[in-house]
Amino acid sequence: MWLLLSFASAAFLGLYDASKKSALKDNAVLPVLLLNTVFATLIFSPFIIDDIFGFGWFSGTLFDSSPFAGHPETSGNTEEGSVLHAHLLVILKSCIVLTSWIFGYFGLKHLPITIVGPINATRPVLVLIGAMLVFGERLNAYQWIGVILAILSLFLLSRSSKKESVDFTHNKWIWFVAAASVIGAISGLYDKFIMTKLSPMFVQGWYNFYQMLMMGIVVLIIWMPLRKKTTPFHWSMAIPLISIFISAADFAYLTALNQPDSMISVVSLIRRGSVLVSFACGVILFRERNLKAKAIDLLLILVGMIFIYFGSK
Repeated sequence: MWLLLSFASAAFLGLYDASKKSALKDNAVLPVLLLNTVFATLIFSPFIIDDIFGFGWFSGTLFDSSPFAGHPETSGNTEEGSVLHAHLLVILKSCIVLTSWIFGYFGLKHLPITIVGPINATRPVLVLIGAMLVFGERLNAYQWIGVILAILSLFLLSRSSKKESVDFTHNKWIWFVAAASVIGAISGLYDKFIMTKLSPMFVQGWYNFYQMLMMGIVVLIIWMPLRKKTTPFHWSMAIPLISIFISAADFAYLTALNQPDSMISVVSLIRRGSVLVSFACGVILFRERNLKAKAIDLLLILVGMIFIYFGSK
């Protein structure tokens, strides 16, 4: 079940990347990111309200928003202290994810999505290293083949991208995407840790809320005073789509991680299959160039995902 959820998350994640690219075209990054957190919070507001007032609307279901649904052993000695600890864990997740998003949004705005997608697709290699060191996970031969193909695709991408005057070494937006990937890998490892303690709906509902508060402060302090000197903000119908697709992707992702037999290294690798969707959007919607060379990178990633899938069955 967790494998199917991982593939569903990958599909939604690809649509999320395409929506971001569309919304960020000639647009201010920070207010777009703020609105993303606002709409995502609205989507999960029923679950937040249910948690605050303890109505029990979704008790016993997949949408149970109580902190320890499915994990009663983690509730601790006192209810108040354990709930506070749960919120602190989620706040830390919000900080990590938001930092990765800020780097990623700026990088995606200035680079072709057919370059950013494959770079992000190699993020699980970092998660793999962390999963082996932290959680003691081990991959079989099929899974290792998938990882090697992902690394090879990144090397080939760095060569083909030079045709678009994108130098991996000297382009600062490449470094922004790289930073987003490293921080995203840390986030993935942290997700595996907290999902052994907290319910998926509690984590997703509250981390969107805390991100909204944090982004509100960032926009007020950083963007508002300089808004007339930087890229202006304009509304795009793609902005609410960002929230819808990332909410669906994260729900499938966190639910997969909540299953005891799931492997973060495998889940993270499958999610990077989102590059298939984002690449297709880059071709159809954004008319990006140099597609033949990038298609080879895409093929390597696809074959890698197949190896990972059969190695995990």
